[in-house]
Order: sequence, then C-alpha cells, then structure tokens
Amino acid sequence: MESPKKFIEDYISNLTKTTIDKSQPLWDLHLLKRLEFSGDGISLMSLLLACTRQISYPSALPTIPGKKKKQNENKFGWFRRSVMAVFWGLQMFWNTVVNGMMFMATALFLNDTDTPLRGPPGVEFTPRRFVWRAVSLDDIKLIKNAMSIVS
Repeated sequence: MESPKKFIEDYISNLTKTTIDKSQPLWDLHLLKRLEFSGDGISLMSLLLACTRQISYPSALPTIPGKKKKQNENKFGWFRRSVMAVFWGLQMFWNTVVNGMMFMATALFLNDTDTPLRGPPGVEFTPRRFVWRAVSLDDIKLIKNAMSIVS
C-alpha cells in the first residue's frame, strides 16, 4: 500500500456515497488495522457497563446507589409533589407549543442563519471528503500540562 492515509480517506469518502440499506441496522462498524469507528451508542454503553462492574463479584450487573427513604415522611409531601408535577407538566406543554411555533415559522418564513459550514445551493450533490489526522499522545499530554489539567 503506497499511502495508508490516502487509502483511509478514499475508503471513508466512498462510504459516504453509498445509500443506506433500510433493512439493516442504522449503524455500521469498520475496522481498519488499528483504527476503529463505531456509529452507535450501544457499544459505548456496553463499554461503560463493563467498566463499572464490581471487583468483588464481576458477574453481577453494575448497580446504581439508590436514594434512601426517610423514615418519617412529611404528611404534606404528596401536595408538594402534586404541585410540582402540575408545574412541570405546564412548562413542558408551553415549551412544546413555543418550539412547534418556531419550527413552523422557520419552515414558512425564516431562513437558517449563515454559518461557515453552510455551502451554496447545490452543494449537497458534490462529493464529500473526510480528512483525518493521527495525534500523538505526547501532544495531548503537552496540551494537558499547558492547561494545568489535573487527572
């Protein structure tokens, strides 16, 4: 292989030109030597769960500490919870109405804001090119030390 970087850039660029097969899951995994790419959150959650297992009992599922119940429950606690539930319900309803109106206004009248990432009309038909760069761990440590980050 003449240029591994060029190969990876071409490979990823060709992946963006393919259509999505809707009979398959909407994530895909490509392993290229020492480069991994995963397009879903399930693998990240699996990794998180695997990292949070108990050392004393590794086959047990991870546990999340629960809130301890108070022995003497306030007799007006139900009233406070009911008022808060109504308040949050009304706030959610109001936010939904406002967001729906903003969506309709944007779809009918308003234009998207201009950003450096937005291209001219017809840009969606031009081929895309993904460029990647390997970063040395020493460079990351240099940045961490320059920013005085304690880990």
